Amino acid sequence: MSRGATQEGTRQYAAKFAGHAAEGHFREAQGLTISSLGAGTYLGQANENMDAGYAAALVAAVENGINFIDSAINYRLQRSERSVGTAMKVLANKGFARNEVVVCTKGGYLTPDGSMPADPNRYFFEEYIQKGIFSAKDIAGGSHCIAPRFLENQLVRSLKNLGVECVDIYYLHNPETQLGEIPKADFLRRVREAFVFLESAAARGRIQYYGMATWNGFRQNASAADAMQLAEFVGLAKEIAGEQHRFRFVQLPYNLAMTEALTLGNQTVGGHTKTMMEAASEMGITLIGSASLLQGQVAQNLPAFVAEAMGLENDVERALQFARSSPGISTALVGMSRVAHVEANTQLVRVAPAGIEQFSKLFSQGEGA
Repeated sequence: MSRGATQEGTRQYAAKFAGHAAEGHFREAQGLTISSLGAGTYLGQANENMDAGYAAALVAAVENGINFIDSAINYRLQRSERSVGTAMKVLANKGFARNEVVVCTKGGYLTPDGSMPADPNRYFFEEYIQKGIFSAKDIAGGSHCIAPRFLENQLVRSLKNLGVECVDIYYLHNPETQLGEIPKADFLRRVREAFVFLESAAARGRIQYYGMATWNGFRQNASAADAMQLAEFVGLAKEIAGEQHRFRFVQLPYNLAMTEALTLGNQTVGGHTKTMMEAASEMGITLIGSASLLQGQVAQNLPAFVAEAMGLENDVERALQFARSSPGISTALVGMSRVAHVEANTQLVRVAPAGIEQFSKLFSQGEGA
């Protein structure tokens, strides 16, 4: 019995919005019914006002048709995860069961706990190196680690912060960071060791699925130093756990300014060049789009042809509509730290995603613009 989101629970959640949510707002992914928009928790100060703002926004999001929540242990020094935990308690009291909501988090970056220590180096030395959780050689870029003992430590902390028994999707956070410092063969060995741990965590019911949350890794030309090949990671997961492996999700930036997942042929699958969307679809990987509004940069002053193709009320809605309607994206994440953000963004729950005609119009006009 899953202690996280379930097929039945997420279906039941979607059923609560029958007659309110437009067709296409809820999608099937890896046996779960998920909303086309997800609530992100990345930005903001590490203070109590922001904690309360996020908790209230997440409650409002779930009440208004969003059942996909994204966080990371390092967001706001572990405070974002704790805001998710606060929201989950409130939601339980309001009749939203744990099995209705998909909770995602990430591990990989060293992070202090709640506030910045006076001497961060000393904090990490005493908290991790002295305790044998990682050694200096496991660290890349001064702040990144995917060693199994570290991931285990972080997962335990995340479960406690989130107040859940199981994380539905646990991502390795920007694993491409490692490629700046170590050879490709060493990188793949480190990823394999991380996957072995994550498969064991899934077997113990502490996570349901795992994946990679990336920034550059899947958006670069294949020849770039930190470019990654999805087929290699799927191959590792299959070596470890066969066809039943739990490596099922990739998060990557996707918005009007960053369309590489749709347009750049940078993946090789079976000797053929594919876009990330094509490769993921072929290998049974669900894509989650991050930075749907690119921190507000694609939420205003959009060219007229975007409004013409997408319609809708304003540029925020058009940018979100683009991200969630793309044929390879299951959920488009948008940061929501205030209830007012939620009220604006969830207007789209009642609007059907854009169809292929609107998309074709957008790209044909974009080329001519």
